[in-house]
Amino acid sequence: MRNLLITPEEKNHLRELARKQREYAMLPIMQEREKRWYTHNDLQGDLPMIHFETWTCEADLLPPYQCQSEAAREIELQLNRAILNHIHIDDDRVVSPFYDIGWQIQFRLFNLESVQQHAKDSEGKELIAYQYIHSIKDLKEDLPRLRPTFYAVDRQGTLAWEAFVEDVLGDILPIRFVPPGVGACLSQDVVRLMDMKPMWIALKKYPAEFHMLMQRITRDYLSFYHWLEDEWLLLPNNGNFFVGQGTFSYTRDLPQEGYVYGKAACVKDMWGYMDSQETIGISPAMYHEFFFPYYLEIAKLVGLLNYGCCEPVHLLWQESISKFPNLRKVSISPWCNEEFMGQALQGGRVIYHRKPNPNFIGVGTELDEAAFRKHILKTIHCARGCKLEFSFRDVYTLSGDLGKPRHAVQIVRELLDSHWK
Repeated sequence: MRNLLITPEEKNHLRELARKQREYAMLPIMQEREKRWYTHNDLQGDLPMIHFETWTCEADLLPPYQCQSEAAREIELQLNRAILNHIHIDDDRVVSPFYDIGWQIQFRLFNLESVQQHAKDSEGKELIAYQYIHSIKDLKEDLPRLRPTFYAVDRQGTLAWEAFVEDVLGDILPIRFVPPGVGACLSQDVVRLMDMKPMWIALKKYPAEFHMLMQRITRDYLSFYHWLEDEWLLLPNNGNFFVGQGTFSYTRDLPQEGYVYGKAACVKDMWGYMDSQETIGISPAMYHEFFFPYYLEIAKLVGLLNYGCCEPVHLLWQESISKFPNLRKVSISPWCNEEFMGQALQGGRVIYHRKPNPNFIGVGTELDEAAFRKHILKTIHCARGCKLEFSFRDVYTLSGDLGKPRHAVQIVRELLDSHWK
């Protein structure tokens, strides 16, 4: 149980931040952006959307904490994150008029703790790089030892937190419950269990056992999602909600026809996400045999689907990824063949979800404007005839120049104005 004691001074500070969030949320530009997100995600808009994901570099942008207690700091961080893009970047992220709370849900695949080891720098601070402590050493020997997957919800703790936040700022920002994300990155689960090299070896050495592992993981995800439905923990995420891979789930295509608002939702009412970065070292044929059937089984549950993160999806497009029946966005990463995917998506119903190379903003003290313009112009050329969206991701430092994200977004807008359509 978390400590819910805060000082009067902390409460006053949090209320001022909440008022600031509400003020920004009511700006006309926010309503305009929200309308554009709906038309874009529903494949009706012509102007590409732009979002700069900040959580990896927010340490450079967030103001210092003014609160000291743990509970107050948690609220302070969320309030500052909600307005960060509007203050520093001016992209298309919409400031929400709500304070979001999620159900406190635990999910442990095979009831195993996912333990990470981080290296430390010369000052003793943990670095971003990490490795997992793996549970499977030999798939054939360890597979029978895997236990049932554990999942549970702490309703009492969640409702206590809701009541606490409501008392602090609920008269300024209404409290909104956010449903859990529905997605599965199955290859990431496997690598957490057994590491990359043992996974590759198992594909050749123990193909039958590997299929058994994938079947068990898939079965447990499906059981978990049905449990979420039965427990009334799902709500349609068809508005200003993160949906994974740096984008938002605005749409009027969800929930499915017949849904009654205020009632429990089904996974089919949700926008989900998937990726498979860990399989870039195997052939498209092996991905299609050992991974795609299980991704497809889970994907069929959701209403709309985002697919991909950093993996080069062009290698898997024809045989596998294009077969998802409800695919709405596909990630075009810096390692992806833009020309191929532009041709594949032209005139279709899948958004060309471009992730620009983060090195332009995250490496070096200054933005190389000429090279960045060339980079963006290539995307504009390759995506012509597609529905286009930019998501800046994986920028881990601004190297002292806090204006680089805003400058980059301004350049993208300028090039879109002059070269798109």
